[in-house]
Amino acid sequence: MSFKSLELAQPIQRAIEEEGYTEPTPIQAQAIPVVLSGKDLLAAAQTGTGKTAAFTLPMLQKLFRHKPNGKRRIRALVLTPTRELAAQVHASVKTYGRHLGLRSVEIYGGVSIYPQTKALRSGVDIVVATPGRLLDHLNQGHLDLSHVETLVLDEADRMLDMGFIHDIRKIIASLPHHRQTLLFSATFSNEIKRLSKTILHEPEMIAVAADNTTAERVKQTVHPVDRAKKADLLSYLIGTNNWQQVLVFTRTKHGADKLSKRLAQDGLPSTSIHGNKTQAARMKALKAFKDGRVRVLVATDVAARGIDIDRLGQVVNFDLPEVAEDYVHRIGRTGRAGNAGEAFSLVCIDEKHLLHRIEKLTDSRIEKVLVEGYHPDPSIKAEPVKKRGGNRRRKSTGGFGGGERGASRPQRGGNFKRRDRA
Repeated sequence: MSFKSLELAQPIQRAIEEEGYTEPTPIQAQAIPVVLSGKDLLAAAQTGTGKTAAFTLPMLQKLFRHKPNGKRRIRALVLTPTRELAAQVHASVKTYGRHLGLRSVEIYGGVSIYPQTKALRSGVDIVVATPGRLLDHLNQGHLDLSHVETLVLDEADRMLDMGFIHDIRKIIASLPHHRQTLLFSATFSNEIKRLSKTILHEPEMIAVAADNTTAERVKQTVHPVDRAKKADLLSYLIGTNNWQQVLVFTRTKHGADKLSKRLAQDGLPSTSIHGNKTQAARMKALKAFKDGRVRVLVATDVAARGIDIDRLGQVVNFDLPEVAEDYVHRIGRTGRAGNAGEAFSLVCIDEKHLLHRIEKLTDSRIEKVLVEGYHPDPSIKAEPVKKRGGNRRRKSTGGFGGGERGASRPQRGGNFKRRDRA
Protein backbone atom coordinates (compact mmCIF):
# COMPACT_ATOMS: atom_id res chain seq x y z
CA MET A 1 0.00 0.00 0.00
CA SER A 2 1.17 3.54 -0.78
CA PHE A 3 0.13 6.87 0.69
CA LYS A 4 -1.40 7.71 -2.68
CA SER A 5 -3.91 4.89 -2.28
CA LEU A 6 -5.24 6.60 0.86
CA GLU A 7 -6.53 9.45 -1.31
CA LEU A 8 -5.19 12.26 0.82
CA ALA A 9 -5.35 15.81 -0.53
CA GLN A 10 -2.60 16.80 -2.95
CA PRO A 11 -1.01 19.38 -0.58
CA ILE A 12 -0.74 16.70 2.11
CA GLN A 13 0.66 14.16 -0.36
CA ARG A 14 3.22 16.74 -1.39
CA ALA A 15 4.33 17.26 2.22
CA ILE A 16 4.59 13.48 2.74
CA GLU A 17 6.76 13.14 -0.36
CA GLU A 18 8.96 16.04 0.78
CA GLU A 19 9.60 14.10 3.99
CA GLY A 20 10.65 11.07 1.94
CA TYR A 21 7.81 8.72 2.88
CA THR A 22 6.04 6.52 0.34
CA GLU A 23 4.33 3.74 2.33
CA PRO A 24 2.25 4.08 5.50
CA THR A 25 3.06 2.09 8.62
CA PRO A 26 0.49 -0.52 9.75
CA ILE A 27 -1.17 1.86 12.23
CA GLN A 28 -1.36 4.57 9.58
CA ALA A 29 -2.80 2.21 6.96
CA GLN A 30 -5.51 1.06 9.36
CA ALA A 31 -6.30 4.29 11.19
CA ILE A 32 -6.37 6.86 8.36
CA PRO A 33 -9.40 5.38 6.53
CA VAL A 34 -11.29 5.07 9.83
CA VAL A 35 -10.64 8.69 10.78
CA LEU A 36 -11.57 9.91 7.30
CA SER A 37 -14.87 7.99 7.58
CA GLY A 38 -15.78 10.08 10.60
CA LYS A 39 -15.96 7.19 13.07
CA ASP A 40 -14.57 7.30 16.59
CA LEU A 41 -11.37 5.30 17.07
CA LEU A 42 -9.76 3.35 19.92
CA ALA A 43 -6.21 2.43 18.90
CA ALA A 44 -3.46 0.54 20.72
CA ALA A 45 -0.13 1.62 19.26
CA GLN A 46 3.21 1.79 20.97
CA THR A 47 5.82 4.47 20.49
CA GLY A 48 7.75 4.30 17.23
CA THR A 49 4.86 2.89 15.18
CA GLY A 50 4.04 6.14 13.38
CA LYS A 51 0.88 6.79 15.38
CA THR A 52 1.29 10.59 15.36
CA ALA A 53 0.89 10.74 11.59
CA ALA A 54 -1.91 8.19 11.87
CA PHE A 55 -4.16 10.85 13.36
CA THR A 56 -2.41 14.01 12.12
CA LEU A 57 -2.78 13.26 8.40
CA PRO A 58 -6.53 12.50 8.33
CA MET A 59 -7.24 15.31 10.82
CA LEU A 60 -5.54 17.79 8.49
CA GLN A 61 -7.41 16.35 5.53
CA LYS A 62 -10.80 16.89 7.18
CA LEU A 63 -9.95 20.44 8.24
CA PHE A 64 -8.65 21.31 4.77
CA ARG A 65 -11.63 19.83 2.93
CA HIS A 66 -14.20 21.72 5.02
CA LYS A 67 -12.81 25.20 5.63
CA PRO A 68 -15.53 27.45 7.07
CA ASN A 69 -15.90 31.04 5.94
CA GLY A 70 -15.18 33.90 8.28
CA LYS A 71 -13.37 33.81 11.63
CA ARG A 72 -11.02 30.94 12.43
CA ARG A 73 -12.29 28.73 15.21
CA ILE A 74 -10.65 25.84 17.04
CA ARG A 75 -11.86 22.78 15.15
CA ALA A 76 -9.30 20.19 16.26
CA LEU A 77 -7.90 19.58 19.74
CA VAL A 78 -5.06 17.17 20.55
CA LEU A 79 -4.35 16.43 24.22
CA THR A 80 -0.98 14.95 25.24
CA PRO A 81 0.47 14.04 28.65
CA THR A 82 3.80 15.89 28.36
CA ARG A 83 5.31 19.07 26.96
CA GLU A 84 7.74 17.08 24.84
CA LEU A 85 4.99 15.06 23.22
CA ALA A 86 2.92 18.21 22.62
CA ALA A 87 5.90 19.78 20.86
CA GLN A 88 6.43 16.62 18.79
CA VAL A 89 2.79 16.41 17.71
CA HIS A 90 2.70 20.12 16.88
CA ALA A 91 5.83 19.70 14.77
CA SER A 92 4.05 16.92 12.87
CA VAL A 93 1.02 19.18 12.32
CA LYS A 94 3.28 21.93 10.97
CA THR A 95 5.24 19.51 8.77
CA TYR A 96 2.32 17.77 7.08
CA GLY A 97 0.13 20.85 7.04
CA ARG A 98 2.73 23.22 5.61
CA HIS A 99 0.83 23.68 2.33
CA LEU A 100 -2.71 23.86 3.75
CA GLY A 101 -2.92 27.39 5.15
CA LEU A 102 -4.13 26.15 8.54
CA ARG A 103 -3.02 27.71 11.82
CA SER A 104 -2.03 25.77 14.93
CA VAL A 105 -0.62 26.47 18.39
CA GLU A 106 1.06 24.34 21.05
CA ILE A 107 -0.01 24.98 24.64
CA TYR A 108 1.78 23.65 27.71
CA GLY A 109 3.20 24.78 31.02
CA GLY A 110 6.75 25.66 31.88
CA VAL A 111 6.77 28.59 29.45
CA SER A 112 5.11 32.01 29.39
CA ILE A 113 1.36 31.94 28.91
CA TYR A 114 1.24 35.24 27.00
CA PRO A 115 2.50 34.11 23.55
CA GLN A 116 -0.04 31.30 23.73
CA THR A 117 -2.82 33.75 24.58
CA LYS A 118 -1.77 36.01 21.70
CA ALA A 119 -1.85 33.11 19.23
CA LEU A 120 -5.29 32.04 20.42
CA ARG A 121 -6.68 35.54 20.05
CA SER A 122 -5.39 35.77 16.48
CA GLY A 123 -7.39 32.66 15.60
CA VAL A 124 -6.25 29.05 15.15
CA ASP A 125 -7.67 25.88 13.63
CA ILE A 126 -5.73 23.34 15.70
CA VAL A 127 -4.66 23.30 19.35
CA VAL A 128 -2.11 20.77 20.66
CA ALA A 129 -2.01 20.95 24.44
CA THR A 130 -1.33 19.39 27.79
CA PRO A 131 -4.46 19.29 29.96
CA GLY A 132 -3.43 21.55 32.84
CA ARG A 133 -2.34 24.57 30.82
CA LEU A 134 -5.28 24.18 28.43
CA LEU A 135 -7.65 24.25 31.40
CA ASP A 136 -5.93 27.43 32.61
CA HIS A 137 -6.69 29.09 29.28
CA LEU A 138 -10.23 27.75 29.30
CA ASN A 139 -10.92 29.04 32.82
CA GLN A 140 -9.54 32.47 31.90
CA GLY A 141 -11.74 32.69 28.81
CA HIS A 142 -8.83 32.66 26.35
CA LEU A 143 -10.35 30.02 24.08
CA ASP A 144 -13.66 28.60 22.90
CA LEU A 145 -13.92 24.86 22.37
CA SER A 146 -17.55 24.80 21.31
CA HIS A 147 -16.64 24.35 17.62
CA VAL A 148 -14.23 21.42 18.02
CA GLU A 149 -14.95 18.72 15.45
CA THR A 150 -12.11 16.31 16.30
CA LEU A 151 -10.67 15.45 19.71
CA VAL A 152 -7.50 13.35 19.97
CA LEU A 153 -6.27 11.87 23.24
CA ASP A 154 -2.69 10.82 22.56
CA GLU A 155 -1.00 8.40 24.97
CA ALA A 156 -4.17 8.36 27.03
CA ASP A 157 -2.75 5.70 29.37
CA ARG A 158 0.00 8.07 30.44
CA MET A 159 -2.49 10.90 30.97
CA LEU A 160 -4.54 8.70 33.28
CA ASP A 161 -1.39 7.60 35.08
CA MET A 162 -0.38 11.21 35.66
CA GLY A 163 -3.73 12.07 37.19
CA PHE A 164 -5.21 14.12 34.36
CA ILE A 165 -8.56 12.33 34.28
CA HIS A 166 -10.46 15.13 36.08
CA ASP A 167 -8.95 17.79 33.82
CA ILE A 168 -9.79 15.72 30.75
CA ARG A 169 -13.40 15.38 31.82
CA LYS A 170 -13.67 19.14 32.45
CA ILE A 171 -12.25 19.83 28.99
CA ILE A 172 -14.58 17.32 27.34
CA ALA A 173 -17.54 19.01 29.04
CA SER A 174 -16.66 22.16 27.06
CA LEU A 175 -16.70 20.32 23.71
CA PRO A 176 -19.67 19.73 21.41
CA HIS A 177 -21.51 16.49 22.09
CA HIS A 178 -21.40 15.59 18.40
CA ARG A 179 -17.73 15.29 17.51
CA GLN A 180 -15.20 12.69 16.45
CA THR A 181 -12.98 11.34 19.23
CA LEU A 182 -9.74 9.43 18.66
CA LEU A 183 -8.09 7.71 21.62
CA PHE A 184 -4.55 6.34 21.29
CA SER A 185 -2.92 4.27 24.02
CA ALA A 186 0.07 1.95 24.33
CA THR A 187 -2.24 -0.77 25.67
CA PHE A 188 -5.92 -1.58 26.08
CA SER A 189 -5.75 -1.55 29.88
CA ASN A 190 -8.91 -1.86 31.97
CA GLU A 191 -8.71 1.85 32.79
CA ILE A 192 -8.52 2.76 29.10
CA LYS A 193 -11.48 0.53 28.28
CA ARG A 194 -13.55 2.19 31.01
CA LEU A 195 -12.61 5.66 29.78
CA SER A 196 -13.38 4.76 26.17
CA LYS A 197 -16.90 3.68 27.09
CA THR A 198 -17.65 7.14 28.50
CA ILE A 199 -16.22 9.32 25.72
CA LEU A 200 -16.31 7.24 22.51
CA HIS A 201 -19.38 6.41 20.44
CA GLU A 202 -19.35 3.00 18.76
CA PRO A 203 -15.60 3.21 18.04
CA GLU A 204 -13.57 1.17 15.63
CA MET A 205 -10.80 -0.71 17.46
CA ILE A 206 -7.28 -1.12 16.10
CA ALA A 207 -4.29 -2.84 17.69
CA VAL A 208 -1.07 -2.96 15.69
CA ALA A 209 0.88 -5.04 18.20
CA ALA A 210 0.18 -7.25 21.17
CA ASP A 211 0.01 -5.45 24.50
CA ASN A 212 3.39 -4.74 26.09
CA THR A 213 5.52 -6.31 23.36
CA THR A 214 8.90 -4.67 22.87
CA ALA A 215 10.19 -3.43 19.55
CA GLU A 216 11.18 -6.33 17.32
CA ARG A 217 14.12 -4.40 15.89
CA VAL A 218 15.65 -3.70 19.30
CA LYS A 219 18.36 -6.11 20.47
CA GLN A 220 18.15 -6.32 24.26
CA THR A 221 21.02 -7.20 26.58
CA VAL A 222 21.46 -7.29 30.35
CA HIS A 223 24.90 -6.70 31.86
CA PRO A 224 24.99 -7.92 35.50
CA VAL A 225 27.19 -5.58 37.54
CA ASP A 226 27.63 -4.30 41.09
CA ARG A 227 25.85 -1.02 41.82
CA ALA A 228 29.15 0.73 42.64
CA LYS A 229 30.66 -0.21 39.27
CA LYS A 230 27.77 0.85 37.03
CA ALA A 231 29.21 4.25 36.07
CA ASP A 232 32.59 2.70 35.25
CA LEU A 233 30.94 0.04 33.11
CA LEU A 234 28.83 2.61 31.28
CA SER A 235 31.88 4.69 30.39
CA TYR A 236 33.68 1.53 29.28
CA LEU A 237 30.80 0.45 27.02
CA ILE A 238 30.44 3.87 25.40
CA GLY A 239 34.17 4.22 24.78
CA THR A 240 34.93 0.64 23.72
CA ASN A 241 31.97 0.46 21.32
CA ASN A 242 32.44 4.05 20.12
CA TRP A 243 28.78 4.90 20.68
CA GLN A 244 28.21 8.44 19.41
CA GLN A 245 24.63 9.05 20.54
CA VAL A 246 23.40 7.29 23.68
CA LEU A 247 20.23 7.87 25.71
CA VAL A 248 20.70 6.75 29.32
CA PHE A 249 17.86 6.36 31.82
CA THR A 250 18.21 6.81 35.59
CA ARG A 251 15.58 6.39 38.28
CA THR A 252 15.98 9.82 39.93
CA LYS A 253 16.63 13.43 38.96
CA HIS A 254 19.63 13.65 41.30
CA GLY A 255 20.99 10.46 39.80
CA ALA A 256 20.68 11.89 36.28
CA ASP A 257 22.64 15.02 37.17
CA LYS A 258 25.29 13.04 39.08
CA LEU A 259 25.82 10.55 36.26
CA SER A 260 25.97 13.27 33.62
CA LYS A 261 28.76 15.04 35.52
CA ARG A 262 30.62 11.76 36.02
CA LEU A 263 30.51 10.91 32.31
CA ALA A 264 31.72 14.41 31.43
CA GLN A 265 34.69 13.88 33.77
CA ASP A 266 35.42 10.69 31.83
CA GLY A 267 35.67 12.71 28.62
CA LEU A 268 32.19 11.92 27.33
CA PRO A 269 30.21 15.13 26.57
CA SER A 270 26.96 14.67 28.49
CA THR A 271 23.92 16.52 29.72
CA SER A 272 20.81 15.63 31.70
CA ILE A 273 17.10 16.16 31.27
CA HIS A 274 14.40 15.74 33.94
CA GLY A 275 11.32 17.30 35.48
CA ASN A 276 13.15 19.80 37.69
CA LYS A 277 14.65 21.56 34.68
CA THR A 278 12.79 24.37 32.96
CA GLN A 279 11.22 23.72 29.61
CA ALA A 280 13.84 25.95 27.98
CA ALA A 281 16.67 24.00 29.62
CA ARG A 282 15.15 20.68 28.58
CA MET A 283 14.72 21.79 24.97
CA LYS A 284 18.28 23.16 24.91
CA ALA A 285 19.69 19.85 26.21
CA LEU A 286 17.67 17.84 23.72
CA LYS A 287 18.77 20.04 20.82
CA ALA A 288 22.42 19.68 21.81
CA PHE A 289 21.98 15.90 21.84
CA LYS A 290 20.20 15.80 18.48
CA ASP A 291 22.81 18.09 16.91
CA GLY A 292 25.65 15.83 18.09
CA ARG A 293 27.23 18.43 20.37
CA VAL A 294 26.46 16.15 23.32
CA ARG A 295 27.25 12.45 23.10
CA VAL A 296 25.21 11.20 26.06
CA LEU A 297 21.78 12.37 27.22
CA VAL A 298 20.98 11.17 30.76
CA ALA A 299 17.26 11.25 31.48
CA THR A 300 14.59 10.26 33.92
CA ASP A 301 11.31 8.91 32.58
CA VAL A 302 10.28 12.44 31.62
CA ALA A 303 11.99 11.52 28.32
CA ALA A 304 10.59 8.02 27.97
CA ARG A 305 7.80 9.17 25.70
CA GLY A 306 7.27 12.05 23.35
CA ILE A 307 10.90 12.55 22.31
CA ASP A 308 11.63 11.55 18.72
CA ILE A 309 15.33 11.10 17.97
CA ASP A 310 16.15 9.93 14.45
CA ARG A 311 18.27 6.79 14.20
CA LEU A 312 19.11 6.62 17.89
CA GLY A 313 21.35 3.58 18.09
CA GLN A 314 21.58 2.80 21.80
CA VAL A 315 19.43 3.14 24.90
CA VAL A 316 20.90 2.23 28.28
CA ASN A 317 18.95 1.54 31.46
CA PHE A 318 21.46 2.66 34.08
CA ASP A 319 18.70 1.95 36.60
CA LEU A 320 15.83 -0.38 35.84
CA PRO A 321 12.45 1.32 36.18
CA GLU A 322 10.24 0.56 39.16
CA VAL A 323 7.32 -0.15 36.83
CA ALA A 324 7.88 -2.78 34.14
CA GLU A 325 5.84 -0.98 31.45
CA ASP A 326 8.29 1.93 31.59
CA TYR A 327 11.00 -0.40 30.24
CA VAL A 328 8.98 -0.88 27.06
CA HIS A 329 8.56 2.87 26.59
CA ARG A 330 12.24 3.54 27.31
CA ILE A 331 13.68 1.11 24.79
CA GLY A 332 11.08 2.28 22.28
CA ARG A 333 13.27 5.37 21.80
CA THR A 334 15.50 3.22 19.57
CA GLY A 335 14.66 0.85 16.73
CA ARG A 336 12.26 3.37 15.21
CA ALA A 337 11.05 3.84 11.63
CA GLY A 338 12.51 0.55 10.44
CA ASN A 339 15.98 1.14 11.91
CA ALA A 340 17.79 -1.35 14.13
CA GLY A 341 18.52 -0.44 17.73
CA GLU A 342 20.12 -1.78 20.90
CA ALA A 343 18.98 -1.60 24.52
CA PHE A 344 21.37 -2.37 27.37
CA SER A 345 20.43 -2.70 31.04
CA LEU A 346 23.02 -2.49 33.82
CA VAL A 347 21.48 -4.66 36.52
CA CYS A 348 22.77 -5.05 40.07
CA ILE A 349 21.63 -7.60 42.65
CA ASP A 350 19.15 -5.08 44.09
CA GLU A 351 17.24 -4.98 40.79
CA LYS A 352 16.77 -8.66 40.08
CA HIS A 353 13.10 -8.50 41.06
CA LEU A 354 12.59 -5.55 38.68
CA LEU A 355 14.21 -7.53 35.84
CA HIS A 356 11.92 -10.46 36.60
CA ARG A 357 8.88 -8.19 36.29
CA ILE A 358 10.09 -6.92 32.90
CA GLU A 359 10.67 -10.42 31.55
CA LYS A 360 7.27 -11.53 32.81
CA LEU A 361 5.55 -8.53 31.21
CA THR A 362 7.30 -8.95 27.84
CA ASP A 363 7.10 -12.75 28.00
CA SER A 364 10.76 -13.07 27.11
CA ARG A 365 14.14 -13.88 28.59
CA ILE A 366 16.65 -11.10 28.01
CA GLU A 367 20.20 -12.25 27.22
CA LYS A 368 22.62 -11.86 30.16
CA VAL A 369 26.20 -10.96 29.21
CA LEU A 370 29.03 -10.61 31.75
CA VAL A 371 31.63 -7.98 30.85
CA GLU A 372 35.22 -8.93 31.67
CA GLY A 373 36.45 -6.94 34.65
CA TYR A 374 32.93 -6.06 35.81
CA HIS A 375 31.65 -9.40 37.10
CA PRO A 376 29.36 -8.86 40.12
CA ASP A 377 30.64 -9.85 43.56
CA PRO A 378 28.55 -12.89 44.67
CA SER A 379 29.06 -11.98 48.35
CA ILE A 380 27.10 -8.70 48.03
CA LYS A 381 23.57 -8.96 49.39
CA ALA A 382 20.55 -7.30 47.83
CA GLU A 383 19.25 -4.08 49.37
CA PRO A 384 15.85 -2.41 48.83
CA VAL A 385 15.71 -0.16 45.76
CA LYS A 386 15.48 3.47 46.86
CA LYS A 387 12.19 5.02 45.84
CA ARG A 388 12.03 8.25 43.88
CA GLY A 389 11.76 11.38 46.00
CA GLY A 390 9.59 9.73 48.62
CA ASN A 391 7.02 8.62 46.06
CA ARG A 392 5.08 5.53 46.87
CA ARG A 393 5.87 2.69 44.48
CA ARG A 394 3.12 1.83 42.07
CA LYS A 395 2.15 -1.74 41.37
CA SER A 396 3.37 -2.93 38.02
CA THR A 397 0.10 -4.60 37.10
CA GLY A 398 -1.92 -1.47 36.43
CA GLY A 399 -1.16 -1.29 32.72
CA PHE A 400 0.51 2.12 32.89
CA GLY A 401 3.92 3.57 32.05
CA GLY A 402 5.81 5.63 34.62
CA GLY A 403 7.90 8.77 34.68
CA GLU A 404 8.43 11.46 37.27
CA ARG A 405 7.44 14.99 36.47
CA GLY A 406 9.14 17.00 39.16
CA ALA A 407 6.42 16.43 41.76
CA SER A 408 5.09 13.55 43.82
CA ARG A 409 3.11 11.07 41.78
CA PRO A 410 -0.65 11.12 42.39
CA GLN A 411 -2.40 7.90 43.22
CA ARG A 412 -5.32 6.95 41.05
CA GLY A 413 -8.66 7.41 42.75
CA GLY A 414 -7.49 10.26 45.03
CA ASN A 415 -7.09 13.99 44.62
CA PHE A 416 -5.02 14.60 41.52
CA LYS A 417 -2.54 17.38 40.88
CA ARG A 418 -1.81 18.77 37.44
CA ARG A 419 1.77 18.55 36.26
CA ASP A 420 2.24 20.80 33.30
CA ARG A 421 1.65 24.28 34.71
CA ALA A 422 4.38 26.88 34.65
